[in-house]
Amino acid sequence: MDTIVRSLPDLLDVDACTIRLLDASSNTFVLGAAYGLSMEYLSRQSIDTEETMEMIKSGYPVAKTDLDKDPSYADREAASREGIKSVLTLPILFQDSIIGIMRLLTRSNRVFSAEEVSFSMALAEQVGIAISNARMFREMENQVDFMKEVQDISRLVNSTLDLDTVLNTIVERVPRSIGAMAASIRLLNPQTNKLELVASYGLSDRYLQRGRIEAEKNVVMVLSGDPVAIYDVANDERVFYKEHMEEEGIKSLLAVPIKVGQEVIGVLRILTDEHHCFTSSEVNFVSTVAESSGTAIQNARTYQKMNLLFAQIEENERFLSDILDCIRPRLVVVDRQKHVVLANRVMLEELGLPEGEVLGMDYHDLCPATEDLDEPCPVDRVLATGEVATQLHRMTVDGEVRWYERTASPMLDPDGNVQYVIEIIRDVTTKRRLEEEQMERIKLQSVVEMAGTVAHEINSPLFAALGTAQLLQEDLPGEEHRQELDTVIRNLKTISELTRKMTSMTGFESRDYVGETKIVELK
Repeated sequence: MDTIVRSLPDLLDVDACTIRLLDASSNTFVLGAAYGLSMEYLSRQSIDTEETMEMIKSGYPVAKTDLDKDPSYADREAASREGIKSVLTLPILFQDSIIGIMRLLTRSNRVFSAEEVSFSMALAEQVGIAISNARMFREMENQVDFMKEVQDISRLVNSTLDLDTVLNTIVERVPRSIGAMAASIRLLNPQTNKLELVASYGLSDRYLQRGRIEAEKNVVMVLSGDPVAIYDVANDERVFYKEHMEEEGIKSLLAVPIKVGQEVIGVLRILTDEHHCFTSSEVNFVSTVAESSGTAIQNARTYQKMNLLFAQIEENERFLSDILDCIRPRLVVVDRQKHVVLANRVMLEELGLPEGEVLGMDYHDLCPATEDLDEPCPVDRVLATGEVATQLHRMTVDGEVRWYERTASPMLDPDGNVQYVIEIIRDVTTKRRLEEEQMERIKLQSVVEMAGTVAHEINSPLFAALGTAQLLQEDLPGEEHRQELDTVIRNLKTISELTRKMTSMTGFESRDYVGETKIVELK
């Protein structure tokens, strides 16, 4: 194209020449090459009037003179500053389809003759063939190069499950393959349905933090599954944040969906610092890389989630283990086959065995049968009934009788069957001894109260009998009778001393009497 625009002015006696190619994605003509014109003139938004462009798109040439004086010409002032007086606009056709336009410009008024227009049309047609052949040749070269690059990138991204490595490989390799300046990947968050930036290359933090992009028309189109190529981001309504792109030096962009099957999981955007008309081979290359990388990204994300889940499980296990180890009663968990699957630290210390030796041990080897009860142990009862079971039993440990309370609780599976049994074994010896002491105190209190009552009931007739006996002792005439009465008085005083003991007693102890009879000795 550069050769053509530089050669035609001398050949056709014109001052300037431009070639613009049709961008099918936006249905606009983008500059391909120019000669003899300033960048200010070439950068104007419109090319010609709508009527002229419609005729060109229909395959007809359009010649105009006195552009700087034509009131209907929108770019009259720009043409005047550039000194342009006349222009011949020609469609560039290939196989009856318009692929671009060629414009011949002069700085003097010139009326193009029919022969000149016909010759220029034939020349434009040859230009179309040359451009198309060059395009096809470049496409073929690109396809071969892109095929190798797709294989290399696919091999790299599928050789690892590290998500950052996969993403960074894509954003670094793809733009280099097509001569772009930068790339970014945003993935959809399934919970929020928002695009989140996960990788970038060649872009500043200021640009990357510019804001949400989900509402941009180009992104909406990509999320629906279609690639979008934009030649001029500064003048395309499908792009927001134009000021940020201008500051970053971005001129063109290509956005393609990242898919897993038919599901779009993200967006890959390629950015250039020069105006670039993305070819079909470039679009196909980037789309192919994005699609082949989709599975690798999904696999890496799944692996990342699995690692996070395993880490959480390990942390929860450590947390649960710490909690269980803080439980002072002994705790053991057994499965349906009565094999130990968990024991807390207190249980292990009590057994004097390492955890590895206890796990898998038969429950009855770990907790032998009790000494004083013939009924099934709580674990057996839970496995049989599916209900909580409690048992109190005693054991002789180092010659000392100790009492234990065993409580077994079921853990049910989704079908309601017992899957595990949790047994907690508490040493209740101290509690048991306190209860026995309390019973002894109650018994003592009962005996004391009974003794006081009996003493009270005896004292009344006793004092009366003792007083009467003492009065009779003075009135009895015979020595024999007085001795007998002394015996009576002495026995009554013995009974009185006994009742005094009964009212002031603080304890007692049982002792054998006659046969199987037991009596109480007061203290």
